[in-house]
Amino acid sequence: MAVNNEWIEKYPFAKFKIRMQKKEREFLSAEELNIIRDYFSSIERLQIVKDLFVFSCYTGIAYCDVMALKSDQMVLGIDKNYWVTKRMKTNNSVRVPLLAPALAIIQKYKDHPRRNPEKLLPSISNQKLNMARHTFATTVTLNNGVPIETVSKILGHTRLATTQIYARVLDCKLSEDMRTLERKLEN
Repeated sequence: MAVNNEWIEKYPFAKFKIRMQKKEREFLSAEELNIIRDYFSSIERLQIVKDLFVFSCYTGIAYCDVMALKSDQMVLGIDKNYWVTKRMKTNNSVRVPLLAPALAIIQKYKDHPRRNPEKLLPSISNQKLNMARHTFATTVTLNNGVPIETVSKILGHTRLATTQIYARVLDCKLSEDMRTLERKLEN
């Protein structure tokens, strides 16, 4: 506007470039996830936080979607197992097959007194559930051979680049993939 109104001769930020620093996202290793999954606390509040964190680790579902999860969002999938559909955060349709640890947590809280009758799980505040999504993307799925396109669809991302922010390919997965390629090339 200043250039157009001839208040200044040229745009002062013409040579300025914004550089985004890439931040490494945190996630749990398989061993750390197992330790947390198997942890028991006699303090109910901590047990609920742990369970919902683990639920997010095994589903990749965002905090707001975990807190809003209702029974009508669970459907039987083509594999005759339960799937979660629809994201509240973006109102997009999503299809997340429920792994056994996640389904067990839903069952555990079925009749829990701290659960809102309309919701499947008790409510907690959001503190570290983003790490749970990163753990799901990296440790639970990609590190076990699930294609990034599938992970992206489960996380409800519309762009693969968004999924790449959440997920990292670990060195052990790179090594395993290269050994598989090497065996194929030898044959």
